[in-house]
Amino acid sequence: MSNAAPSDKKRVIVDVKNVTKEILDLFTDRYPYGYEPEDIIKFKNAKGETVRAVPFETKDSKYLVKVSVEMDAKIEAFLDEEDSVPSEDGDVEVPEGDIDD
Repeated sequence: MSNAAPSDKKRVIVDVKNVTKEILDLFTDRYPYGYEPEDIIKFKNAKGETVRAVPFETKDSKYLVKVSVEMDAKIEAFLDEEDSVPSEDGDVEVPEGDIDD
């Protein structure tokens, strides 16, 4: 018999179709420089399909963010949006070194 109490954390699987800004914020806080291949876990879903996901936890939830080309693009766009800060006149300031010649 184990002394460990079962986790009361909510379990959430996140797909590109249901990702929110809040989840993207949490994900990029956990993986600020992106995730590595060793961060990815694989499991079979109810349909028997292999799913690749990156896990992270908050104090009340356990998340599995499905890895896909679409999700990678969404995360990258979110990070780019966070990096560009509107100036007082409403223009977007682009950090130096990020401009392609």
